[in-house]
Amino acid sequence: MIGKLLQLGGKAGWWYAKRRARAYRTEANIALGLLGAALVTREMLREKRRRTVMKGKVVVIVGGSRGLGLELARQFGLAGAHLVLASRNENELRDALGALHQEGAIPNGGSAHTVMADISWQDDCDRIIASATERYGRVDVLINAAAIMMVAPIEDQTTEAFEQAMRINFFGQLYAIQAVLPQMLERGSGQIVNIASIGGKIAVPHMLPYVASKFALVGFSEGLHAELRHKGVRVTTVCPGLMRTGSHVQVKFAGNVDKEYQWFSLGATVPGVSISARAAARKIFHAVVEGKAEITITPQAWLGARAVGLAPNFSQGFAAAVNHLVLPAANGNKDVVSGTEIEERKGGSWSEHLLHENNQR
Repeated sequence: MIGKLLQLGGKAGWWYAKRRARAYRTEANIALGLLGAALVTREMLREKRRRTVMKGKVVVIVGGSRGLGLELARQFGLAGAHLVLASRNENELRDALGALHQEGAIPNGGSAHTVMADISWQDDCDRIIASATERYGRVDVLINAAAIMMVAPIEDQTTEAFEQAMRINFFGQLYAIQAVLPQMLERGSGQIVNIASIGGKIAVPHMLPYVASKFALVGFSEGLHAELRHKGVRVTTVCPGLMRTGSHVQVKFAGNVDKEYQWFSLGATVPGVSISARAAARKIFHAVVEGKAEITITPQAWLGARAVGLAPNFSQGFAAAVNHLVLPAANGNKDVVSGTEIEERKGGSWSEHLLHENNQR
């Protein structure tokens, strides 16, 4: 009799425990569902804020006619900003403006204006800001996205290559900032976005003019943030890794130009190694809206920058090994050739096809 009672008691206990476990699972599922719904709602609200906070803002994009600059124009245009695109190529500006209108990237009451200028001249940078201010009354956001690049071993680089890189990649940004800063300080508000590069944190062989100018820009931009943050002006330093912008054909090459172009275009076009310009522009847009001080784009770039900081000797040794074992040797050729010329000579290449298939990802 006692055995039967114990058996019944055990079954009852098992049944009760099973029932409670089922109830706990149901409660846990409900809790997880509510948490998920809350997170989705929170993200939707954040996205709505991202897409409304820039409405009516005046955004100047230096280097906004192609590549990353054009994709940034698309992001800010879709958010309802008034765009001012500056470039030294009038045809590219016209094409960029037409593309933005055709794609409906200037809705919500926004508008667009173009200024042809060469930012290596301070007077031209002053004119960009003056034209934007005359048209819209102010400049809320300045984005410095213009850059040039020269790829070759140091033996095949000229002093002029370094001077040109500094004029565009550093002094051009400085001139534009000096032109817009007085009005931002007077209002006590504004944003400056400097598109630097992971090349401003990692010294990449065969790109020393670019690296030198971007290291200068990163240091200047970080110091500028420290000086202006409590004066109402936010400065965002952007360090992208490799990007599929299509601009690799605009890069200049010297030395063994075919081999230099081959390794460089590989990194600039292969998915997984590089990020599309559109995806990078979305990340930069969100960073600007959220007022971040710095953003590094692509996991490889993030890890590389931290590896250099934590293990500089190893990092430089690794770069030296890559330079010695992988990159082409100097050959004394200092004649400069563009990627476009190399592609035309070859009648197009696989890199173009890869870029076309993957630049929308």
